[in-house]
Amino acid sequence: MEHIYQYSWIIPFLTFPVPMLIGVGLLLFPATTKKLRRMWAFPSVLLLSIVMIFAIDLSIQQINSSCIYQYIWSWTINNDFSLEFGHLIDPLTSILLILITTVGIMVLFYSDNYMSHDQGYLRFFAYMSFFNTSMLGLVTSSNLIQIYIFWELVGMCSYLLIGFWFTRPSASNACQKAFVTNRVGDFGLLLGIIGLYWITGSFEFRDLFKIFTNLIYNNQVNLVFVTLCTFLLFSGAIAKSAQFPLHVWLPDAMEGPTPISALIHAATMVAAGIFLVARLFPLFLVIPYIMNLIALIGIITVFLAATLALAQKDIKRSLAYSTMSQLGYMMLALGMGSYRGALFHLITHAYSKALLFLGSGSIIHSMEAIVGYSPDKSQNMVLMGGLTKHIPITKTSFLLGTLSLCGIPPFACFWSKDEILNDSWLYSPSFAIIAWFTAGLTAFYMFRIYLLVFEGYLNLNLKNYSGKKNSSFYSISLWGKEESKAFNKNFRLLPLFKMNNNERTSFFWKNTDANVRNMAWPFITVNNLNTKRIFSYPRESDNTMLFPMLVFILFSFFIGAIGIPFNQFNQELDILSKLLTPSFNLLHENEQNSVDWYEFVTNATFSVSITFFGIFIASSFYKPAYLPLQNFNFFNSSTKKGLKKILSDKIINVIYNWSYNRGYIDSFYAISFIRGIRKLAQFIYFFDKRIIDGIINGVGVTSFFVGESIKYAGSGRISSYLLLYVFYAVIFLVISYFFSFQIEINVN
Repeated sequence: MEHIYQYSWIIPFLTFPVPMLIGVGLLLFPATTKKLRRMWAFPSVLLLSIVMIFAIDLSIQQINSSCIYQYIWSWTINNDFSLEFGHLIDPLTSILLILITTVGIMVLFYSDNYMSHDQGYLRFFAYMSFFNTSMLGLVTSSNLIQIYIFWELVGMCSYLLIGFWFTRPSASNACQKAFVTNRVGDFGLLLGIIGLYWITGSFEFRDLFKIFTNLIYNNQVNLVFVTLCTFLLFSGAIAKSAQFPLHVWLPDAMEGPTPISALIHAATMVAAGIFLVARLFPLFLVIPYIMNLIALIGIITVFLAATLALAQKDIKRSLAYSTMSQLGYMMLALGMGSYRGALFHLITHAYSKALLFLGSGSIIHSMEAIVGYSPDKSQNMVLMGGLTKHIPITKTSFLLGTLSLCGIPPFACFWSKDEILNDSWLYSPSFAIIAWFTAGLTAFYMFRIYLLVFEGYLNLNLKNYSGKKNSSFYSISLWGKEESKAFNKNFRLLPLFKMNNNERTSFFWKNTDANVRNMAWPFITVNNLNTKRIFSYPRESDNTMLFPMLVFILFSFFIGAIGIPFNQFNQELDILSKLLTPSFNLLHENEQNSVDWYEFVTNATFSVSITFFGIFIASSFYKPAYLPLQNFNFFNSSTKKGLKKILSDKIINVIYNWSYNRGYIDSFYAISFIRGIRKLAQFIYFFDKRIIDGIINGVGVTSFFVGESIKYAGSGRISSYLLLYVFYAVIFLVISYFFSFQIEINVN
């Protein structure tokens, strides 16, 4: 056991040779390195697999021995200052190591095929490997300074990966937005680290927790200053994990390749914020104000992200808001003191969300096979529908991931989310109501994505809805029902432009709604008018892309077993509780090993019912049919009237505009911060140039003119100068006498 722990320091450095060798190869042997570019996927996966074996072995040791291992060595020693580096292996580290490596391996395996056509293949794998290295170094860090170093490296890698296709203006803007937004949180984190060192005199976690707790309990420190320092530490997690109000970078981060989205949203960057709060949990735990603030930020993020996901058209952006909402659940759990629930949901959500993002990548890959489809069209759910028969494996995996994220038993996210929902009732009924309502919203927007992409959808444009059967409600599909079947009579094809016989011609449908027509061009792609094959169909992804998805399906099914509350019958089944037991004795809630199964079943029934209600509403709105909403047979007359009152045009428009415009938060930031800062900069520039520089330049110009004027007054005669001197002296004496006379009168 000691042998394993002693060599655990090598974990962050195992994957580092890959980016180094790729960089050296491109610098010294560019032609050969590019020619053999596909071979670099193998060492990337191999080295990360070795780290995974290390992580699994360490986790087994943690479960069997319940110990914490820390090794440090001195880096800088001074009379008043000592900086040490090292590595810390504890349950939190073991959990994150397994999470990072398992997700990272599958994403690398998936990326080999997904990025095979891209000219930046080598650069992509170099960034990915360095990203994994930075995250591994972050979770094994033994002090705050070390965490901050790797924290910034993770941010740098995310900047490079989000802006991977930097020639796109949207990608370059997105990576800059992510960088600037995270700088706000990172600056707060740095200030918090400095303030905490000033209070305790240590960066090491164990010494830091002990000294900090003693100072708080003995009232030997200013509580306001301590609260401010801990809040600044928390601000780093707010930005990294996309919590309100620093969440605006996450949806735009979807401009990077889809495997990057899977890695960022599942196991690396956004998980770093949750890891930081969990790592510093003993500091936050002794300050109730900060714990309440963490819970408040979490519940706001949970609800806000769910509402913003309701009307998004981009499939990856919808999943991004889903990630943001689930991270809010984790932050809420940490704020409530449910340490176990937060980490449990971090694990289950990571595998389910990785499955969904890889599934979205497979969808995008298949859509890009359609001739003439640009990247923005291949991610637009408005242009999808009826993909089930074309990509059935992707459809099945995406459905299972959706069921897991919605919290349907027996999938993994059900067990973790249900634990958080139950704990929320004990913390605050108002928070619990919001959390449970958001669970229904999660089911709604996730099945909205599924129905739009795979089952077709009902184009609800209530603003133009007339209530007639011939109104513009169409179930839009890019490729029709069958290759050989004709089009629906309601649609007519008109050529937009014609090309040569060897080129492809695009068409679009007439008689559709104008808004839909603008969003959905081109609907159909024709290879050659003279051939029998008219449509360009999407196709299923290759096996190297499907295999990681199938692996994540198994995780989504069975990973929840590590935390299922079966421990009243057999404590050996509750692996998560056994693993977390030695974690700084924080898990006071795990002291109660018994479970009230009646209460558990009751709460689970309630949560699942809300989820199914959200699925029912999504199916009602986005059912693949050609009929308007009021003509559905399963609505009786009273239900129709109720829905007509509830779902009025104004309410629908308000909800849609709020969601589609991201809650107007980006607009508010653009007006208040971007424009405000620019105007402030312009005012400072004007003040500096016109006032400050004007005064200095004015003094210089005045001195010049005065000097020039006096130059002509000089005659060179001493008698004239003496006369002028006597004249000024007489004036001075007269003025002095006058003032002294006035003072004497006032005194008398």
